[in-house]
Amino acid sequence: MNLKEKIDRDLKDSMRSGDKIRLQTVRSIRALILEFEKSGKNREMTHEEEIQLLTSASKKRKEAMEQYINANRLDLSDKEEAELKIIQSYLPEQLNEEQVKEEIKRIALEIGASVKEDFPKLMPAAIKALKGKADGKLIKTIVELTLSGN
Repeated sequence: MNLKEKIDRDLKDSMRSGDKIRLQTVRSIRALILEFEKSGKNREMTHEEEIQLLTSASKKRKEAMEQYINANRLDLSDKEEAELKIIQSYLPEQLNEEQVKEEIKRIALEIGASVKEDFPKLMPAAIKALKGKADGKLIKTIVELTLSGN
């Protein structure tokens, strides 16, 4: 079942259940899918594009949460956090920090990256391997630590 089918099914389920936050979040994801379909590409969305769409939506919620926390609007921050959890439920399971470290070490050994100058070589490989499975900021931090010898 692709993302569009899951979203359509979950949209109906959340309408029946009356879960307003889930309904609003699923509708926003559906709007992103419809926007892609109307972009003129005339094809189904690939799995990578689905992950990219969800990751982008997830990132927007995280940024909004930070802004609301800084503005001391915890009510709005809680709403964004609830939406973020719903969006993340459609993404592949996220790796924890230790798993990301192990994967980056493996990639670094595989491509022969060991010094800071290898960052442009290791970072794209790490992003490609961990796309949708880990946050980009975490990946960048761990790549930098790995190459600095820590």
